Amino acid sequence: MNRINKKLQESDKLLSIYFTAGYPALEDTVPIIEQLEKSGVDMLEIGLPFSDPLADGPTIQESSTKALKNGMSSEKLFEQLKDIRKTVQIPLIIMGYFNPILQYGVAKFCQKCQEIGIDGLIVPDLPVDVYHQAYQEMFEKYDLINIFLITPQTSKERIELIDTVSKGFIYMVSSASVTGAKNTFSDKQTDYFKKVASMNLQAPQIVGFGISNKETFQSATQYTKGAIIGSAFIKTLTEKGISGIDPFIKSIL
Repeated sequence: MNRINKKLQESDKLLSIYFTAGYPALEDTVPIIEQLEKSGVDMLEIGLPFSDPLADGPTIQESSTKALKNGMSSEKLFEQLKDIRKTVQIPLIIMGYFNPILQYGVAKFCQKCQEIGIDGLIVPDLPVDVYHQAYQEMFEKYDLINIFLITPQTSKERIELIDTVSKGFIYMVSSASVTGAKNTFSDKQTDYFKKVASMNLQAPQIVGFGISNKETFQSATQYTKGAIIGSAFIKTLTEKGISGIDPFIKSIL
């Protein structure tokens, strides 16, 4: 069974962390992953930086720009992660835009992911229908779970379509804006969480965008299986480096 599905079967609420590969320094990727697992994180999203990240707020955009300047690429990331499964057991997901995957070669990219022990991909600009028609067979051949995003604007019909195609969890974007840390959720956002929870989907939901502290983590997970923290974690890395990871995670959990 894929590590993502195993993790989703656990009774606890899950904390997933997003960070940009190759940031703050090019060779920080593996030490960050290892420290996050030691600190008690359940799942990781490793951001593959891209020059034109449509959904990313300023914090993640800046980390991507710096990582690209540092020399991060698909090839470099795969090289860094080639022995990751010797030290790390938690699910690892690569999150990135479709363009770099297409340039690398979709089949080659998927094969490489399987070789090094990547469990899934999040590709925000790969529509569910295109994935279903053109790439689902390939992803499944290499035991990769593709994670789809929904937002407060996603129609009930589209959510139901995504649910039928999903093999892991649904990434529930908390708002229609770009990524970025917030301190609380609005009543409108909470109503959206409740609405999706009431649909009784087969795929669990994990909330991302706007989660930055214990309060927002607990609010988000009241109606969902877990939550993803990105911008607030990257700010911690920027300010405190790898030594800031453990205190940050402990402050959430």
